[in-house]
Amino acid sequence: MKAGIKLVLLGAAILALAASALYLKRSDVYLLSLYAVYLMATFGLNLTVGYAGQMSLGQAAFFGIGAYVAAILLKLGWPFLLVLLVAAVVCFLVGLALGFPALRVQHHYLAFATLGFNVLVYLVMRNEEKITGGTYGISAIPRPTILGVDLNGHVAYYWFTLGSLVALGALLWWLLRSPWGRAFAALRDNPIRAESLGINITAYTLLAFAIGAACAGVGGVYFASLVEFIEPGPFHFSTSLMMLLAVIVGGQGRFFGPVVGTIVIILVPELLRSSSAPWLKFMQVWYLAVFGVGVVLLMVWLPGGLLSIPERFARKAGKP
Repeated sequence: MKAGIKLVLLGAAILALAASALYLKRSDVYLLSLYAVYLMATFGLNLTVGYAGQMSLGQAAFFGIGAYVAAILLKLGWPFLLVLLVAAVVCFLVGLALGFPALRVQHHYLAFATLGFNVLVYLVMRNEEKITGGTYGISAIPRPTILGVDLNGHVAYYWFTLGSLVALGALLWWLLRSPWGRAFAALRDNPIRAESLGINITAYTLLAFAIGAACAGVGGVYFASLVEFIEPGPFHFSTSLMMLLAVIVGGQGRFFGPVVGTIVIILVPELLRSSSAPWLKFMQVWYLAVFGVGVVLLMVWLPGGLLSIPERFARKAGKP
């Protein structure tokens, strides 16, 4: 399929998503907004894990840092766009620091290091009540007003979040097709060969963590304004596992992998749980078990993720 046709289809899909908010229930619009918010974070994780090949189980920590920075500063009256910039910069710098263990350890050792970081951040959120509110959380987080436009309504905020997601996706698309993106791919495929070609392994490893963390921080800002109340629960390390699962299920190292994977992880369980079809009544009780079994089978039969299905059929068709 030609690039022009793909671009037209993508634009049509985005417009359809935007228009759907006018006809859906408030809860459904909220769910779509939540999907867009989590997709921002999984886009960043896909860059770190899928493109740069650096295992991370700490994405929820950056998601939470962004959310708490937003909650605190928005309640102090800071403008949303400035808060967005501050959260992105803070997460970028923390991600840069977290990248240093990746210079010495790899694979499951690195996963444990980032998991420990997530647990540490979670404990700070839960125990530092003077700053984070502890288990009581922070409530009454305001939604933004941009250039005089009030985004408090659920449809308006969804459109704003969707537009921001498209902008972030376009920025990452450009980045991954620039020399930087090719350097990330070289780092993933063969670090020794990449270094022999003059790629600064240290710099690109740190950048992979930092940019991925900044994307999660941006998602956290939108999450805080969406739910208008935050507490440590959503930023537990289990959320990092869920985000990593979204990247793997969709297809790590594929740009639209997180788009598909986040649908499976965020939307499908909710659709199964809330299904009113008579033949799906049992889903209201067993939806998590069905979802879990489905993911396990998917990983067994499609280790390359859902977006590898066309390639799998193409390989079979090419066999004599």
